[in-house]
Amino acid sequence: MADAGWVMGLDLGYLRALADFWSETFDWRAAERRLNSYRQFIADTCVGPIHFVRIRSRARRTTPIVLTHGWPSTFAELLRLGELLAGPAGQITESGFDVVIPSLPGYGFSSPPQKLGTSVWAIADAWLELMQMLGYPRFVAHGGDLGAGVSTAIALRHPEVLAGLHLNYVPGSYEPHVQDLQQLSDEESAFLVRRREWADAEGGYAHVQGTKPDTLGPALNDSPVGLAAWMVDKFRTWSDCDGEIERRFTKTELLTTISIYWFTQSMPSAIRLYWEGRRAPMRLSKDQKINVATAVAHFPHELPLPPRHYVERGYNVTRWSEFPRGGHFAAAEEPELLASDIRSFVAGL
Repeated sequence: MADAGWVMGLDLGYLRALADFWSETFDWRAAERRLNSYRQFIADTCVGPIHFVRIRSRARRTTPIVLTHGWPSTFAELLRLGELLAGPAGQITESGFDVVIPSLPGYGFSSPPQKLGTSVWAIADAWLELMQMLGYPRFVAHGGDLGAGVSTAIALRHPEVLAGLHLNYVPGSYEPHVQDLQQLSDEESAFLVRRREWADAEGGYAHVQGTKPDTLGPALNDSPVGLAAWMVDKFRTWSDCDGEIERRFTKTELLTTISIYWFTQSMPSAIRLYWEGRRAPMRLSKDQKINVATAVAHFPHELPLPPRHYVERGYNVTRWSEFPRGGHFAAAEEPELLASDIRSFVAGL
């Protein structure tokens, strides 16, 4: 339908313009040079070979931190945040972070999982293994989207290694133990309704990826334009852009992320993490709680986020920050605000 715009999903006119830009104007080699300006490595872990970036600080006091991306993102989304946390390149400061940015298994330059069961819980074990390989017995974890699930899983499985947990999203499958739903406040009950409504209106992608990823995967690997459509819809809908996607992301930024998936042919393996998530959700038992000090950074255009009290039923929340702008892709949309919040949280630990 020519005049449908974004009402039924992707605006076909925008998609054509993006495809034309990709084929005629986009400079992948320039994007490649920027990515290659960061030190990158491959580590053999319990979930297979993992690609990661390491940005070391020259500060006198350093705190190691692992930053974990989500879907449909890549490690590239976190590079600017990593730079801000590490501090000015080549300058010695009082404090900074040694930053590690892994690519999730099956995403981009990380190898696809070799066996079923590679959920956020298994990835948490791999991240612990990676940080210990690098000489960091204790560290801070930050994540959004699926990265929030991985970071939370580290806190649950290995609380002794985490100095702090910082999230700009609470895992979508998170459910604290509540004996009787009537114990929930009106605000909490309203959130559960809002989450169901959002899933009905916007959650079709998650249902397909969580139930039949290997049916969808070949189509996304067969068509670069189809892959772009599947991803760009999320960057527009989930960001704080008022419907104008290029208020937040340039075509070059979008195509750098899309190209990483396309050139590595990794979208089929990436979406399988949703299938794994349905089988191992973040549902806490009666005796489970995240006791690690936790900070939540809430950006106003985020996907439905639980109210603070609901989060506190399962997390040891010591800091809760509300921001005036920004959405689901906080590290790309508002890296300065996010970096400042992480710094303040860690300074207060």
